[in-house]
Amino acid sequence: MSGKDTVVISDEESELKKRGYALGTTLGEGSYAKVKSAFSEKLQLRVAIKIINRKKVPRDFREKFLPRELKIFAAVEHKNVIKMYELMEFHNKVYIAMEHAGHGDLLEYIKLRGAIPDERAKQMFRQVASAISYLHNISIVHRDLKCENLLLDNQGNVKVTDFGFARNFMAGDISKTFCGSAAYAAPEILQGKPYNMPLHDVWAMGVILYIMVCGSMPYDDSNIKKMVKDQTEKKVAFSKHKKVSEECQSLVNAILEVNCKKRLPMSLILTHKWLEMPTCSNEQR
Repeated sequence: MSGKDTVVISDEESELKKRGYALGTTLGEGSYAKVKSAFSEKLQLRVAIKIINRKKVPRDFREKFLPRELKIFAAVEHKNVIKMYELMEFHNKVYIAMEHAGHGDLLEYIKLRGAIPDERAKQMFRQVASAISYLHNISIVHRDLKCENLLLDNQGNVKVTDFGFARNFMAGDISKTFCGSAAYAAPEILQGKPYNMPLHDVWAMGVILYIMVCGSMPYDDSNIKKMVKDQTEKKVAFSKHKKVSEECQSLVNAILEVNCKKRLPMSLILTHKWLEMPTCSNEQR
């Protein structure tokens, strides 16, 4: 670099630097938010900073969903949920400094490695179930569970992230708001029916478990009408060449149950025989 060259620091970087954060590379970007890596002087570790541009977000998101997300994210604390460290706001943007999970998301993991072996899938799914059970027990539903919202830390532990559609609920509450990705949505949601919110998360967990152990989607979401028909008329198929245990297949089928009254609740997912079976992993407890 010559003596004439200058390093231009943006107002954003300058403001964050005052607060002890040195911005790094962009980890992900959406239509009105992006996530960048940063180093925190205070914590002496790498963090992720989600930057939400208030000017670009739709009005209903700005007034309804964003305040919920910030309130809920700040309140949750579980080893398998991404931790929020600090919330900042300036230049009409919201900055969420949070735990950095350095090994990407579950979808990337499966695309790279294919179907996850039974023992490892059991370990990872138990962590997801533990996190969602914790949320439901403190009256919070996620409503956007998908492989992209399950991050992996440097030890390979699963961390639930993105509370953009999360909300508090009371027993018996129903919702009419379509949230999340159609590929992970239960048939009652795709049919536009009012739905039981915790069972929304449960169905998505069944889709996630199928993807984990089979390396593919349980339903083709390119045609939603056909997808609903497939959901309501038959059980999911397990290809013969996939080494998925009978116990795991049993759990997937019990979760992906069209009849909400018969769909396996969180309490019974955690005590299902597949998850209770001993593992030889060095899972953190």
